[in-house]
Amino acid sequence: IQVERVPASSQEILNAQRLRRPSSPHFTIYQPQMTWIPSIVHRGTGVGLSAGIYAFLIAYIAAPVTGIPVDSTHVIELVQSFPEWLKLSAKAIIALPFTFHSFNGLRHLGWDLVRGTSVKAVYRTGYTVIAASVVSTIALLMV
Repeated sequence: IQVERVPASSQEILNAQRLRRPSSPHFTIYQPQMTWIPSIVHRGTGVGLSAGIYAFLIAYIAAPVTGIPVDSTHVIELVQSFPEWLKLSAKAIIALPFTFHSFNGLRHLGWDLVRGTSVKAVYRTGYTVIAASVVSTIALLMV
């Protein structure tokens, strides 16, 4: 294999051309659709929920070293000291991504079985996932 170096002027021209190129395909030319928005949200909720779990586990493991109590007794006492609006807000912030990710995960399992893969079914199940997530989040907030 022989590598040939491009003259600096040619490389500079190429770099300048690349800077002026749009990303292809550029997402701003597409109208938001039920076929791709839940997919992006599903990935985001997965990352967010995982980050929360890892943060708690790291805090729990580091508790003896840092001296910050993270055992269940202290966590319960801390949560009980919060005002009601803060508890409901925290529950909603956790419950909505969790329920959406769970229901959309079931939707993806259906796709793995090649069920509900028509465009009409994808839209129907997408709206069903959103409705089920909202209803179950409200139910969890009442508990």
